Amino acid sequence: MYQTSELEINMGPQHPATHGVLRLVLRLDGETIVEVKPVIGYLHRGVEKLSENRGYRSVTPLTDRLDYCAAFAENHSYVGAVEKLLGVEVPPRAQAMRVVLAELQRIASHLIWLATHGLDIGAMTIFLYAFREREKCLDLFEGYCGARLTYNALRIGGVPQEFPDGWTEALRRFLDELPTRIAQYETLLTGNRIWRLRTEGVGVIDARTALGLGLTGPTLRGSGVDYDVRKYAPYENYRDYAFDIPVGSKGDTYDRYLIRMEEMRQSRRIILQALEALPDGPILAKVAGRIRPPKGAEAYFMTESPRGEMSVYLVSDGTDKPYRVRFRSPCFNNLQGLPTLSKGHMVADVVALIGSIDIVLGCVDR
Repeated sequence: MYQTSELEINMGPQHPATHGVLRLVLRLDGETIVEVKPVIGYLHRGVEKLSENRGYRSVTPLTDRLDYCAAFAENHSYVGAVEKLLGVEVPPRAQAMRVVLAELQRIASHLIWLATHGLDIGAMTIFLYAFREREKCLDLFEGYCGARLTYNALRIGGVPQEFPDGWTEALRRFLDELPTRIAQYETLLTGNRIWRLRTEGVGVIDARTALGLGLTGPTLRGSGVDYDVRKYAPYENYRDYAFDIPVGSKGDTYDRYLIRMEEMRQSRRIILQALEALPDGPILAKVAGRIRPPKGAEAYFMTESPRGEMSVYLVSDGTDKPYRVRFRSPCFNNLQGLPTLSKGHMVADVVALIGSIDIVLGCVDR
């Protein structure tokens, strides 16, 4: 009678399904996972220390390089923290414009998640479909700020410019066709027998464990925790819009998939409301040319990025450079859940689980 022995292997750091340079040390009993140890740091660039050695305005482009699949969300968290530090009130029109861009970024981010998550599990067609719509999102971002990936699309006190002529019309055309496109995605996946076999019951995590690990965003809501920063700590003018927060019941990979699909619909709903009620007025508050917050002032500001709660903590020493900059990354926290999610599953399931927590390694390592 043969006896199995445990085997330790490396998955990554150069691996197409680790969504960046992530190394996983897998301890296996045959094909069954006994333990997973994430090893990070391959993409560490010292963004926090770089930020502490330049002026407040010069930090914004660095934030693009954190979650490079949702750069606007990183811009948003940082400038919001500086505004809170200074006590600056962003004009209502700029707040509404920020909401439009933030929710467009959520759609674009969830589309690249859907494309790569499907590809990881073996669904090639969904990759091509989702990238079709993501290109339109990137066209809109390029039309607004001239960039398709790293945007630098916000300014301390508001936004840099008005929406260009014809931009909102192009956005509305995209939003008009989006429900049909999402229905196509769901036709391919939601009821697909193979997709459900690969995702249902895989990576189950209950609400208590998820909270204990500090999980956030769709990963946390998939476990039945109704928490979204836009609802429970509203920023900009989110309190003016009606939208629902989808919540799962089983806490598995399939629930996390369904939540992100519904979030795209809810983001569309928010954008349409914001465009309909877009107020007149200035788009940039008055901010001193050289920003020097009072010594000892500190601020903590959080937003709901596509991957969860993204927070920035700032401390001033009275100079024109921040004394301390700290980024609280949703990807770093969500990665903590991977060992718990993976235990007892098969090696092939690791790929599905990485996709289900939707990490970006630039956001993890910082």
